[in-house]
Amino acid sequence: MRKQLLILLLLSHALAARAADEAAAPQQANGAASAAMIEAAAAQNMAREDALQVKNLSGVVLAISATDLQAQPAQAQEEELKSSVLKLTASPKLRSAIGLIYDEREQRPLYSKSADAVTPIASITKLMTAMVLLDAQLPMDEEISISAQDADRHKITRSRMHPGVTATRGELLKLALMASENRAAAALARTYPGGTQAALAQMNAKAHELGMTSTRFLDPTGLNSGNVSTAQDLVKMVRAAQGYELIHKYTTSTSHTLEQVGHRPMQFRNTNPLVRNTSWEIGLSKTGYISEAGRCLVMEATISQHPVIIVLLDSWGKHTRVGDANRVKQWMENGYRRANY
Repeated sequence: MRKQLLILLLLSHALAARAADEAAAPQQANGAASAAMIEAAAAQNMAREDALQVKNLSGVVLAISATDLQAQPAQAQEEELKSSVLKLTASPKLRSAIGLIYDEREQRPLYSKSADAVTPIASITKLMTAMVLLDAQLPMDEEISISAQDADRHKITRSRMHPGVTATRGELLKLALMASENRAAAALARTYPGGTQAALAQMNAKAHELGMTSTRFLDPTGLNSGNVSTAQDLVKMVRAAQGYELIHKYTTSTSHTLEQVGHRPMQFRNTNPLVRNTSWEIGLSKTGYISEAGRCLVMEATISQHPVIIVLLDSWGKHTRVGDANRVKQWMENGYRRANY
């Protein structure tokens, strides 16, 4: 109870500043007006004893009823109050055009910026490619050779995986998710039962199944700008992808060495540098980039013991998406630190 009272005290801080401004006004009014304002202020203070109502810098209204708090279990009360303090904290100044921070425990957004805007998602696509592949339960140790068919016809991007390079299906999946290797993803779709078109049909069917109503997939790599979604839909996709152990394992791996008989080993690194940062606790990660989509990042991470999904889309600076992710982390840590004060 003491912790809850301290948190309520933090919440009331903003109200105190506003009340101070209101108290100065009667000094310039006549006696009757002053009496009316004092009476109104007294009534307002009585209402505040039962409910606290504040706005953060984004204009989000926050209301906490004392009666409601008493009716909640102790743990639920503490979580509600912590979340309230976070909302009271100034929202992070993200430079990504689209952003969504989703509280997995409370199942609600903590921050939203153009979250319903439909936009190209680039290689974030590969999360859906991976889920469909794993759903098919194909042998991960089967060897697959890269073909000329796997070359990029959309952006004419380069790849070290030339035709003839051979790897297991499991290795190709790891490279597609960790290093965002486009030819690996294309080969996985090509060797899917029924071929690439069958894989795409299943990807769109799974998106429909997950309720991703604004999402469409036209290719398995994300190089086609017709692959579109929203931040809201991508939260649903990330939540679904968390159920696959290999997706967790591969998207958070820092590197992989691909051995080739008669050739030098090829070293691949994770495209998200945050997986190498020990201050981050990341459960899933995927980056993406094409010019139409900007730089994109989705992550599932635990920050201050709170699991969240972070979606950052259309970041144009080379390091903006990583900088925004760190700003989100700092915002949450500061907010929860105040809640635990």
